[in-house]
Amino acid sequence: MNNDLILLGHGSGGRLSHQLLEELIIPQLSSVPVAGQNDAALLNIGGIKLAFSTDSYVVDPIFFPGGNIGDLAINGTVNDLAMMGARPLCLSVGFILEEGFSKEELARILASMREAAEAAGVAIVTGDTKVVPKGKGDRIFINTSGIGAIEHNLQIDGASAQVGDKVIVNGCIGDHGIAVLSAREGLEIDSGIQSDSAALNGLVTSLLPLGSALHVLRDPTRGGVATTLKEIALQSGVTVTLDEKSLPINPGVKGVCSILGLDPLYVANEGKLLAFVAPERAEEALAVMRRHPLGEDAAVIGEVTGTSSGKVQMETVVGGVRGVEMLAGEQLPRIC
Repeated sequence: MNNDLILLGHGSGGRLSHQLLEELIIPQLSSVPVAGQNDAALLNIGGIKLAFSTDSYVVDPIFFPGGNIGDLAINGTVNDLAMMGARPLCLSVGFILEEGFSKEELARILASMREAAEAAGVAIVTGDTKVVPKGKGDRIFINTSGIGAIEHNLQIDGASAQVGDKVIVNGCIGDHGIAVLSAREGLEIDSGIQSDSAALNGLVTSLLPLGSALHVLRDPTRGGVATTLKEIALQSGVTVTLDEKSLPINPGVKGVCSILGLDPLYVANEGKLLAFVAPERAEEALAVMRRHPLGEDAAVIGEVTGTSSGKVQMETVVGGVRGVEMLAGEQLPRIC
């Protein structure tokens, strides 16, 4: 294999993505250490604390059960800001359109973006549009960038997990990835699986009163829960132990994954967050989540069981323990 070539797996969010960042992109453009590689950058401008994030969306197909590339692009960047404990304020939007793309489909996407922004309480304040020749793009790609205000003194980031923390997820995992896959491959699924794409800033706001007991927030998008937990374990220098029987998984998602040989732990989510909470406040956090419409199926799925160089393991339903690592490449490409 020619190691000089970019592979599809370099966009997976897994091990190849991290290698590309650590070996090429970050050394050339920045000097952010692993511990500081979060969902958004933290800025302090004249005493005003801000979070700033950017993300690009290339999902295929652009319309899928439960959403489309437009609302996905709004919710995704809102969530990246929220995972830093920020209140999302405003977004930019950039479009790369392929010659021949349908104006009617573009109008549908724009309407969904407006609705998603209104629901999240953010303003779209600037943007850009480019068109490339037919055959030089794939219908539509979208970039969104966002700014959020940090209105507290808490330290919420991937490097702040502590031994004893409980790991809580706000609902069933893997819905988005399987919804996109079913639309892409034309799978006849009767279980009604839909993308979980949603803005999580309201849910995060309800968790902030936990104060210093709230250590980490992260949305497990590309690479799923497994990859996100591995990132946090590496940033914090801890061991995270999952409890397989506690993982909330939609039966339909579990069935599709079983048939296709996929692991739900690695399937993307777009409306889920992982919260690392001090053990004495974990039950309170769980109750807060369950009172919120986006957290009704919240569950404690694991805990931080020690210090290490960044280890994730899972206690299986049969009583064993297996390691959980990042996938080298892409289980489901172009999922967001």
